[in-house]
Amino acid sequence: QNQLVESGGGSVQPGGSLRLSCVATGNYDLRTCMGWFRQAPGKERAPVAIIYHSNGETHYADSVKGRFTISQDNAKNSIYLQMTALKPEDTAKYYCAADRTSCSYWNDGRRILRTSFDFEGRGTQVTVSS
Repeated sequence: QNQLVESGGGSVQPGGSLRLSCVATGNYDLRTCMGWFRQAPGKERAPVAIIYHSNGETHYADSVKGRFTISQDNAKNSIYLQMTALKPEDTAKYYCAADRTSCSYWNDGRRILRTSFDFEGRGTQVTVSS
């Protein structure tokens, strides 16, 4: 059974850091990319970051550029999200995701990160508060 299991969420003060992990169990050999999206209460899903399996190419939402870093360990079927300089507006449930074809698309010459994927985890809560 294919599963994505997230860990590493928690509560942190503004300016702090957290590292999220996601392990993929099952058959993910056909995945093209993996990534993270988030959802705060009462809000729509928002993209965070994606990484392509074959070459490690990464892309980030503007809101997290320069603060978050996505990485992967293909031998462990895992991806990670290092989050630094956290802000209260980063508070959300963070979901790990994987897709067979693509984690982004083009619109008017701009790459748009997807927020719906073939496989999605159950999420881990991140709360940034003083």
